[in-house]
Amino acid sequence: MSLKIYNLSQPFHHHMPEWPSTPSVNVNVNKFHAKDGVYQVQWDGIMHRGTHMDAPLHVTENTPDISHYPLWRLCGTGVAVSIPKGKWGVITAEDLENARPKIQENDIVMINTGFHHKWGDSDEYFAYGCGIYADGARWLVDKKVKLVGYGCQANDHPIATKLVDHGLGPSQPHLIEEYKKVTGRDPKDDFPDWEAGHKTLMVKGGIPGIENIGGDLDEVTGKRCFFMAFPWRWPGGDGCVVRVLAVIDPDQTFRFGSGQ
Repeated sequence: MSLKIYNLSQPFHHHMPEWPSTPSVNVNVNKFHAKDGVYQVQWDGIMHRGTHMDAPLHVTENTPDISHYPLWRLCGTGVAVSIPKGKWGVITAEDLENARPKIQENDIVMINTGFHHKWGDSDEYFAYGCGIYADGARWLVDKKVKLVGYGCQANDHPIATKLVDHGLGPSQPHLIEEYKKVTGRDPKDDFPDWEAGHKTLMVKGGIPGIENIGGDLDEVTGKRCFFMAFPWRWPGGDGCVVRVLAVIDPDQTFRFGSGQ
């Protein structure tokens, strides 16, 4: 059997695209080969940057941290599915039900919305991006999937975040009137709850969610793969940058069990 390995992570570096919040990621060189004989860098920044995994603790008090995800959730067989979306598109339960290859119980699911091609420091990717909401997240919980990765800006639709009138927001108040103008509806009517996708998936379902999947996502979309994603073993961690890999069996016949 010949297996092929694919990268599904965005690059992590100084001046990388970041979700609209503070602080930025800063990478400083502390030691140089020419001066010190070794090369050493120091990075400073929150873990919710680039391709990263959230913990329930990120959105709800007194819930598990990043180190509490059981190992069986972090690797296993699953599917990369195509669910293309445009500006402010919503990943729905119907989209997930109709996705192919069919999403099965105990699958890891990677969702290709097409937005990973827009990855950049822009409103187009972050503020006008797509995302899931309560309905789609409930479907994934009911299906008992192991882990979900999104080829877009976050675990939640941007209109369900602090970018508009939720939580600490609005940090991008212009989006409220823009949404009304484009859709003819109030954003709080369409997205009444703050980050319901996060809270349904992770807090109620215990399912890790990975934001900003990218890299070779197109090459594995439409296929059944073995996925791996390993956060730090970090007690108290609210999230973690992760390297995500997909392993393909060209015959599409190999499948691991649930790992439990």
